[in-house]
Amino acid sequence: MSPSAVASLRLELSLVRPVLWAATARMWRADSGLPGRYRRYLCAMHQVIRASVPLMERAATRCEALPRDPVARPLSRYLRAHAEEERGHDDWLLTDAEATGTPPEKLTGTVPPAHVAALVGAQYYWIEHSHPVALLGYIAVLEGNAPAPGLAGRLARETGLPPAAFETVRLHADLDDEHSADLDRLIERLPLDAAQRSLVAVSALHTVTSLAELFDRITAAPTEWESTDD
Repeated sequence: MSPSAVASLRLELSLVRPVLWAATARMWRADSGLPGRYRRYLCAMHQVIRASVPLMERAATRCEALPRDPVARPLSRYLRAHAEEERGHDDWLLTDAEATGTPPEKLTGTVPPAHVAALVGAQYYWIEHSHPVALLGYIAVLEGNAPAPGLAGRLARETGLPPAAFETVRLHADLDDEHSADLDRLIERLPLDAAQRSLVAVSALHTVTSLAELFDRITAAPTEWESTDD
């Protein structure tokens, strides 16, 4: 995939990212509901992020079953390495939740709502029934929308929750920009055909719209997360 194709993907995403940015701004607005929204955010993101390593491992396994595909070998190497970088990040969220006073079992024991399953589950479908390269669109969105520098400190001040409750936000603000740059370099190197480029874009656009819906549901205090609220 040439650098111009990477630029094309970024351009497509730029057309829909304002929707995600607006949903993020609504979720993080400073008001009396922010502590509860943050607790619901931790629950939702745990449900999403605990699937990251299994998704990458499954996609890598699928790549390894495609020995004649020129995309498969470098993609598998990237996914195996990135899975190790991401391993344990779901546990960070459990630790953060505990710092807010939410027992970790409330996160692990909550049934994920349908819109979380739709966000993550689409990737399983494309990995199994199309091509594992779809996962790059998902990763591009999640790591291309890193928390802003200083967000963890602002949330701590505005919620009154202890700074220890915001470690995952702080760490991802530091890590995700570097990971996003690594992903761009990979995409530039991969010899993707037109169908594979389209699949990456479709996956990325689905992820943007699904993540914005997730944030809006957190903001609206849906019943799925009421048990983790104040």
